[in-house]
Amino acid sequence: MTPPRSPAAPPLAAVDALAQILHALLPPLLLAAASVKALHMRWRALQATLLALQSSLASAPASAASHPLFADLVAALLPALRSLHALSGRCQDPGLPGGRLRLQSDLDMAASSLSLLLHDLSLLLRSGLLSVDSAAPSLNAIVLQVPASAASRADKSLFVRDAFARLQIGALDLKLKALVSLLDLLGDDPTAEAAQVVATDGDVAALLRLLDASSHSALRDRAVTAVAHLATACAVSRRVVFDEGGLGPLLRVLDSGSAPATRERAAAAVVAITADAGSAWALSAYGGVSILVNACRPGSGSPAVQALAVAALKNVASIDDVRSALVEEGGLPVLVDLLASGTVGTQKSAALCLWLLASMGDHETQSQIVQAGALSPLLQALHVASDQDLQDSVLRAIHALALVPAAARTLCSSPLFFAQLTDLICRCSSILLQQMAADMVADLAPTVSEDTKRCMAPCIGTLVKMMEVAKPATVQESAGRALLALLTLKSNRKVFVRDEKSVTRLVQMLDPRNEEIDKKYPVSISLALAMGGGNGTRRRLTDAGSCQHLQKLADVEVPGAKKALQRICSNRLKSLLSIGWQN
Repeated sequence: MTPPRSPAAPPLAAVDALAQILHALLPPLLLAAASVKALHMRWRALQATLLALQSSLASAPASAASHPLFADLVAALLPALRSLHALSGRCQDPGLPGGRLRLQSDLDMAASSLSLLLHDLSLLLRSGLLSVDSAAPSLNAIVLQVPASAASRADKSLFVRDAFARLQIGALDLKLKALVSLLDLLGDDPTAEAAQVVATDGDVAALLRLLDASSHSALRDRAVTAVAHLATACAVSRRVVFDEGGLGPLLRVLDSGSAPATRERAAAAVVAITADAGSAWALSAYGGVSILVNACRPGSGSPAVQALAVAALKNVASIDDVRSALVEEGGLPVLVDLLASGTVGTQKSAALCLWLLASMGDHETQSQIVQAGALSPLLQALHVASDQDLQDSVLRAIHALALVPAAARTLCSSPLFFAQLTDLICRCSSILLQQMAADMVADLAPTVSEDTKRCMAPCIGTLVKMMEVAKPATVQESAGRALLALLTLKSNRKVFVRDEKSVTRLVQMLDPRNEEIDKKYPVSISLALAMGGGNGTRRRLTDAGSCQHLQKLADVEVPGAKKALQRICSNRLKSLLSIGWQN
């Protein structure tokens, strides 16, 4: 950051130069532009530029000469107008010295230079900087002093407008200093207020233009950093970046040969923009799917860039066009590679991406994912993962792919997979992860071997506990379905009834006063135990009080309650009568 200079009066050179332009150069040039015969069409166009320049300079406040940017512009205008004055003399000479073509070329160059200077002057006037109190010492600085994070919004706004003016008007070194100071402001922004000021009072479109490949690399790298700050700071600044068309330039930077750190910042901005559902749709319009897929390929960038690129793909994988493009661009094997060799964060995003593709895609897409070899790295990741979020992402993907017959056969033939499901149900602290594991057991257990079902007996008690969970209500159904699948095995039914706590919980769930529990699965499980168990099973259920609850449920016609009552309590009564007759 450049320290501010001491306050000074308007430099005499700037005042004199302005007076010379307004009174000595512009009047004769305007007269010449209206009267020159040679190349008269070009001079008519120049006349409009000269009139606009005269109006702009005349409208500048008296203190404008104190501002260094205005003084620099006036100093640059002097030689440009003098050159144009000389050209007017050549055009008025009947001999057209140097020839008509040379004169035409010189005039075009002078007109272009003058138009650029007029553009810069208009920009400076619109910024309002020339109307600020010229007595402020910092206004004479090469770049204004960066306001502290606690500074007022007005101070930050003035700084931002000044920085953007210098960013568009100054030479390369001044533009770099303006960008650095802007980054200093954004870097010390705990409440994102500075980002909002930059987005609303600055010229974000001008910042985005610096992302072009033709920009100086130092400018481009710093501009990417600034845009990434805006995209990730808050919703307001992120929306402005998107509305100004920032997604396309950011994707081009990511696809370029820029420095790894620059590509990483561009990727971070893309992730932030695509996380907003209102902006994610635009990725396909900019050809972003192929760019992100290429950024994920081995050797295409740093692990950080790969992680960010696949995170952006995950953000947009729920969009129909993106899912189709992902498959067409060869994204499936790339995602599988990331699952096998990426970091935990990369694996998580890749798994979620595959889950979205499988769960929202058609059967053909699901089959393509399986054919790409996704199941093996998913199972391996589930086996070794200690991160609960990664387990969640992986299990979602496996669950969605289990609809494919080939995948279901592979899963059902893997005792290790069911051992992992059992462990998740028994030990996991996330009820949603337990629910997914229970759903997998319910869906696949009917076709697995008896040995595999027997090995899952340790999770029976936990599944009974899960049936008591009130929210989300679907947990009761998942646990109930899984229990019914496991209770088809006699040894598992014995495990259930030998566990007093499980039997007690089941009977409590049958109680009509327990309104938080849907009675469908408690009744079905009671019936399954009674149908497949002996007198000992029915006796345990009766002794625990199931009959009185089932009677009340049968009275209100709860499906299955009457049949369960008959199997448990009627057989128990017959057994007692039989014992009486024998005695």
